[in-house]
Amino acid sequence: MTVDERGTQVVRAGALVPGRVPARARAAVLFLHGGRADSRAPSRPWHPAALRMRPFVGAVAAALSDDDVALARVRYRVRGWNGAAADPLHDAERALAELARLVGEVPVILVGHSMGGRAALRVAGAPSVRGVLALAPWCPDGEPVAQLRDRDLVVLHGDRDRVTDPAASRAFVERAGAAGARAGFRSVPGGDHAMLRRSGLWHRTAASVVAGLLPR
Repeated sequence: MTVDERGTQVVRAGALVPGRVPARARAAVLFLHGGRADSRAPSRPWHPAALRMRPFVGAVAAALSDDDVALARVRYRVRGWNGAAADPLHDAERALAELARLVGEVPVILVGHSMGGRAALRVAGAPSVRGVLALAPWCPDGEPVAQLRDRDLVVLHGDRDRVTDPAASRAFVERAGAAGARAGFRSVPGGDHAMLRRSGLWHRTAASVVAGLLPR
Protein backbone atom coordinates (compact mmCIF):
# COMPACT_ATOMS: atom_id res chain seq x y z
CA MET A 1 0.00 0.00 0.00
CA THR A 2 1.25 3.49 -0.89
CA VAL A 3 0.12 7.06 -0.16
CA ASP A 4 -0.50 9.54 -2.98
CA GLU A 5 0.23 13.27 -2.98
CA ARG A 6 -3.08 14.01 -1.23
CA GLY A 7 -2.32 11.61 1.60
CA THR A 8 -4.84 9.02 0.37
CA GLN A 9 -3.91 5.38 0.78
CA VAL A 10 -3.70 3.58 -2.56
CA VAL A 11 -3.62 -0.18 -2.96
CA ARG A 12 -1.15 -1.12 -5.72
CA ALA A 13 -1.83 -4.32 -7.64
CA GLY A 14 1.00 -6.81 -7.74
CA ALA A 15 3.27 -7.14 -10.74
CA LEU A 16 2.44 -10.83 -11.17
CA VAL A 17 -0.70 -12.24 -12.79
CA PRO A 18 -0.72 -15.95 -11.91
CA GLY A 19 -2.13 -18.40 -14.42
CA ARG A 20 -1.49 -22.06 -13.82
CA VAL A 21 -0.05 -22.59 -10.33
CA PRO A 22 0.73 -26.24 -9.55
CA ALA A 23 0.86 -27.47 -5.97
CA ARG A 24 4.55 -28.20 -6.42
CA ALA A 25 6.21 -26.46 -9.37
CA ARG A 26 9.48 -27.68 -10.87
CA ALA A 27 9.82 -24.59 -13.10
CA ALA A 28 7.93 -21.51 -14.26
CA VAL A 29 7.32 -19.54 -17.45
CA LEU A 30 6.77 -15.79 -17.15
CA PHE A 31 5.26 -13.87 -20.08
CA LEU A 32 5.92 -10.17 -20.80
CA HIS A 33 3.80 -8.45 -23.43
CA GLY A 34 4.74 -5.43 -25.51
CA GLY A 35 4.03 -1.75 -25.07
CA ARG A 36 5.30 1.61 -26.28
CA ALA A 37 8.56 3.48 -26.28
CA ASP A 38 7.05 6.31 -24.21
CA SER A 39 3.76 6.38 -22.35
CA ARG A 40 2.77 7.03 -18.74
CA ALA A 41 -0.78 5.85 -19.38
CA PRO A 42 -1.83 2.88 -17.25
CA SER A 43 -1.34 -0.54 -18.82
CA ARG A 44 -4.58 -2.49 -19.11
CA PRO A 45 -5.17 -6.22 -19.81
CA TRP A 46 -7.48 -5.41 -22.74
CA HIS A 47 -4.85 -3.45 -24.66
CA PRO A 48 -3.87 -5.18 -27.93
CA ALA A 49 -0.27 -5.73 -26.81
CA ALA A 50 -1.48 -7.70 -23.79
CA LEU A 51 -4.06 -9.66 -25.77
CA ARG A 52 -1.42 -10.78 -28.30
CA MET A 53 0.38 -12.77 -25.62
CA ARG A 54 -2.59 -14.85 -24.53
CA PRO A 55 -2.40 -17.34 -27.42
CA PHE A 56 1.26 -17.88 -26.57
CA VAL A 57 0.34 -18.72 -22.97
CA GLY A 58 -2.23 -21.19 -24.26
CA ALA A 59 0.17 -22.73 -26.77
CA VAL A 60 2.86 -23.22 -24.13
CA ALA A 61 0.36 -24.74 -21.71
CA ALA A 62 -0.85 -27.17 -24.37
CA ALA A 63 2.70 -28.15 -25.34
CA LEU A 64 3.73 -29.20 -21.84
CA SER A 65 3.09 -32.86 -21.17
CA ASP A 66 2.76 -32.31 -17.43
CA ASP A 67 1.21 -29.70 -15.17
CA ASP A 68 4.09 -29.04 -12.80
CA VAL A 69 5.25 -25.89 -14.62
CA ALA A 70 3.77 -22.63 -13.34
CA LEU A 71 2.58 -20.06 -15.89
CA ALA A 72 2.20 -16.35 -15.13
CA ARG A 73 2.22 -12.92 -16.75
CA VAL A 74 3.77 -9.60 -15.80
CA ARG A 75 1.42 -6.72 -14.98
CA TYR A 76 2.95 -3.39 -16.02
CA ARG A 77 2.10 -0.19 -14.19
CA VAL A 78 2.33 1.95 -17.35
CA ARG A 79 2.40 1.26 -21.08
CA GLY A 80 5.83 2.70 -21.94
CA TRP A 81 9.51 1.98 -21.44
CA ASN A 82 10.07 5.69 -20.77
CA GLY A 83 13.77 6.14 -21.33
CA ALA A 84 16.04 5.81 -18.33
CA ALA A 85 13.03 5.01 -16.12
CA ALA A 86 12.82 1.57 -17.79
CA ASP A 87 9.46 1.03 -16.14
CA PRO A 88 8.76 -2.50 -17.50
CA LEU A 89 12.16 -3.68 -16.29
CA HIS A 90 11.26 -2.82 -12.70
CA ASP A 91 7.86 -4.46 -13.11
CA ALA A 92 9.61 -7.61 -14.35
CA GLU A 93 11.91 -7.57 -11.33
CA ARG A 94 8.93 -7.26 -9.00
CA ALA A 95 7.11 -10.05 -10.82
CA LEU A 96 10.08 -12.40 -10.45
CA ALA A 97 10.18 -11.71 -6.72
CA GLU A 98 6.43 -12.32 -6.40
CA LEU A 99 6.75 -15.50 -8.47
CA ALA A 100 9.42 -16.84 -6.12
CA ARG A 101 7.17 -16.19 -3.14
CA LEU A 102 4.32 -17.99 -4.90
CA VAL A 103 6.04 -21.15 -6.19
CA GLY A 104 9.48 -21.11 -4.59
CA GLU A 105 12.95 -20.71 -6.04
CA VAL A 106 12.40 -22.63 -9.28
CA PRO A 107 14.05 -22.13 -12.70
CA VAL A 108 12.25 -19.52 -14.78
CA ILE A 109 11.94 -19.11 -18.55
CA LEU A 110 10.98 -15.62 -19.76
CA VAL A 111 8.88 -15.06 -22.90
CA GLY A 112 8.76 -11.43 -23.97
CA HIS A 113 7.41 -9.62 -27.04
CA SER A 114 8.73 -6.28 -28.35
CA MET A 115 9.12 -3.97 -25.34
CA GLY A 116 8.50 -7.01 -23.15
CA GLY A 117 11.31 -8.75 -24.99
CA ARG A 118 13.62 -5.91 -24.09
CA ALA A 119 12.57 -6.15 -20.45
CA ALA A 120 13.04 -9.93 -20.46
CA LEU A 121 16.52 -9.61 -21.93
CA ARG A 122 17.48 -6.96 -19.37
CA VAL A 123 16.22 -8.93 -16.35
CA ALA A 124 17.76 -12.21 -17.52
CA GLY A 125 20.62 -11.82 -15.07
CA ALA A 126 18.32 -12.61 -12.14
CA PRO A 127 19.47 -15.82 -10.42
CA SER A 128 16.23 -17.69 -11.12
CA VAL A 129 16.24 -17.04 -14.89
CA ARG A 130 17.57 -19.92 -16.99
CA GLY A 131 16.49 -18.80 -20.44
CA VAL A 132 14.73 -16.20 -22.57
CA LEU A 133 12.53 -16.48 -25.63
CA ALA A 134 12.36 -13.01 -27.19
CA LEU A 135 9.63 -12.44 -29.79
CA ALA A 136 10.39 -9.57 -32.19
CA PRO A 137 12.30 -7.84 -29.38
CA TRP A 138 13.19 -4.16 -29.23
CA CYS A 139 17.00 -4.18 -29.23
CA PRO A 140 18.35 -0.61 -29.48
CA ASP A 141 22.01 0.00 -30.22
CA GLY A 142 24.17 -0.52 -27.16
CA GLU A 143 21.69 -2.73 -25.31
CA PRO A 144 23.64 -4.70 -22.65
CA VAL A 145 24.32 -8.42 -23.09
CA ALA A 146 26.60 -9.36 -20.16
CA GLN A 147 23.58 -10.38 -18.04
CA LEU A 148 22.87 -13.20 -20.51
CA ARG A 149 26.09 -15.07 -19.82
CA ASP A 150 25.36 -18.76 -19.16
CA ARG A 151 21.70 -18.25 -20.12
CA ASP A 152 19.83 -19.83 -23.03
CA LEU A 153 18.54 -17.27 -25.51
CA VAL A 154 16.33 -17.77 -28.54
CA VAL A 155 15.07 -14.85 -30.61
CA LEU A 156 12.16 -15.23 -33.06
CA HIS A 157 11.68 -12.36 -35.47
CA GLY A 158 9.43 -11.95 -38.50
CA ASP A 159 11.20 -10.95 -41.69
CA ARG A 160 8.42 -8.44 -42.50
CA ASP A 161 8.59 -6.61 -39.19
CA ARG A 162 8.45 -2.85 -39.70
CA VAL A 163 8.39 -1.87 -36.02
CA THR A 164 11.43 -3.57 -34.54
CA ASP A 165 14.41 -4.50 -36.68
CA PRO A 166 15.21 -8.18 -37.40
CA ALA A 167 18.78 -7.19 -38.25
CA ALA A 168 19.15 -5.58 -34.82
CA SER A 169 17.92 -8.80 -33.23
CA ARG A 170 20.49 -10.83 -35.17
CA ALA A 171 23.25 -8.47 -34.10
CA PHE A 172 22.09 -8.69 -30.48
CA VAL A 173 22.15 -12.50 -30.62
CA GLU A 174 25.69 -12.42 -31.98
CA ARG A 175 26.85 -10.09 -29.21
CA ALA A 176 25.10 -12.17 -26.56
CA GLY A 177 26.76 -15.31 -27.87
CA ALA A 178 30.15 -13.63 -27.71
CA ALA A 179 29.38 -12.68 -24.10
CA GLY A 180 28.74 -16.28 -23.10
CA ALA A 181 25.07 -16.86 -23.81
CA ARG A 182 23.86 -19.97 -25.61
CA ALA A 183 22.15 -17.83 -28.20
CA GLY A 184 20.25 -18.53 -31.40
CA PHE A 185 18.13 -16.64 -33.92
CA ARG A 186 15.13 -17.97 -35.85
CA SER A 187 13.37 -16.09 -38.62
CA VAL A 188 9.61 -16.29 -39.13
CA PRO A 189 9.08 -16.04 -42.91
CA GLY A 190 6.32 -13.56 -43.64
CA GLY A 191 5.96 -12.71 -39.96
CA ASP A 192 4.98 -9.18 -38.91
CA HIS A 193 5.50 -7.36 -35.64
CA ALA A 194 2.02 -8.06 -34.28
CA MET A 195 2.59 -11.79 -34.89
CA LEU A 196 -0.75 -12.00 -36.69
CA ARG A 197 0.65 -13.14 -40.03
CA ARG A 198 1.74 -16.77 -39.72
CA SER A 199 0.26 -16.77 -36.22
CA GLY A 200 0.10 -20.56 -36.07
CA LEU A 201 3.80 -20.80 -36.85
CA TRP A 202 4.61 -18.21 -34.19
CA HIS A 203 2.61 -20.09 -31.55
CA ARG A 204 3.89 -23.57 -32.44
CA THR A 205 7.50 -22.46 -32.62
CA ALA A 206 7.31 -20.55 -29.34
CA ALA A 207 5.73 -23.49 -27.54
CA SER A 208 8.39 -25.86 -28.89
CA VAL A 209 11.21 -23.52 -27.89
CA VAL A 210 9.89 -23.03 -24.37
CA ALA A 211 9.44 -26.78 -23.89
CA GLY A 212 13.05 -27.24 -24.99
CA LEU A 213 14.36 -24.55 -22.65
CA LEU A 214 12.63 -25.91 -19.57
CA PRO A 215 14.84 -28.04 -17.31
CA ARG A 216 14.14 -31.76 -17.46
